[in-house]
Amino acid sequence: MSYSSYLLRGLKPMDVKKILAEKKALVDREVMKYLPNKEPILHYKMIQDYPSRGGKGLRPGLCILTCEAYGGSDEDALLSAAALEMFHNWVLIHDDIEDYSDERRGKPCLHRIYGIPLAINAGDALHIKMWEVLLGNREKLGEKKTLHVMDAFVKMITETTEGQTLELSWVKNKKWDVSEDDYYTMIKKKTAWYTCITPMRVGGIIADAPEEHLESMADFGVSLGKAFQIQDDVLNLVADEKEYGKETAGDIWEGKRTLMLIHLFDHCTPKEKKRIVEIMNKSRGEKSESEVLEILELMRRYGSIDYAKSEALAHAQKAKNIFDNELKDMPENDAKEAIRALIDYVIERKL
Repeated sequence: MSYSSYLLRGLKPMDVKKILAEKKALVDREVMKYLPNKEPILHYKMIQDYPSRGGKGLRPGLCILTCEAYGGSDEDALLSAAALEMFHNWVLIHDDIEDYSDERRGKPCLHRIYGIPLAINAGDALHIKMWEVLLGNREKLGEKKTLHVMDAFVKMITETTEGQTLELSWVKNKKWDVSEDDYYTMIKKKTAWYTCITPMRVGGIIADAPEEHLESMADFGVSLGKAFQIQDDVLNLVADEKEYGKETAGDIWEGKRTLMLIHLFDHCTPKEKKRIVEIMNKSRGEKSESEVLEILELMRRYGSIDYAKSEALAHAQKAKNIFDNELKDMPENDAKEAIRALIDYVIERKL
């Protein structure tokens, strides 16, 4: 893709990546203030683990940038951004258990190191810390705005867990007649609300963005979230495992319904579909590497991966259109420029 789509100073993906890294460094320091090294040592070591493994910082970065765009400061949004990062990490701990995953950010998942009971407890503890951090907003933001932000978190968690239920139930019930509409409903709930919609809305709430802009942020976030998740699913299949931080083709090992798999089902022969279902219905432990590669090769043969890439681009373009029209009155500044450049970063990222 050409870089001509970027605004005034021509921000490129690496520039955006640097901006996110700078915001995340601020957030990480704040997160660790709430996760001290104290007794019981094992407990705090575990809840520090995922937050210390790095990550892109998209969610807290988007929150802070939106706050800045409407005249707020890093400091105004810092606690809320830290809470978003905590949310992301405790959800990942639980998600890795629910998906029987092996790796997270290039290391064994927490439950692979300490066992499922301790990992669940660590996720629960990080969840509680998230609310503790949000309560800390009262001094700077006041009671009313703090409750408004917390209400946004309640909505986010509700949507995310509903989406997770959809996906997990498809796997549990061996449901394969999943349509593209079903998939988009699931990722809107599971991904868009906590990756894009809520971070932007929280940043906007903190900086007193107009109510109509908060509503438009939801439309923008849905499209950006869809682009993000499809790109993530593509990377799951084609990215280098060391760079990606998770096992290659993990979604096939875990039996997940992705846009590529739905496209494959719609285009393969009945005999091939029967074989795919036979493989995908197996548990992780029952699948062989050759079977996973067999499905991956079919996706390539039928253009399923290329189709997903084109859909990610289409949703990114829709996000740009919403941003340039419904959010055109957002103040013109560097933060706004960075948010728009994030659209391209989401689909051009390699990890």
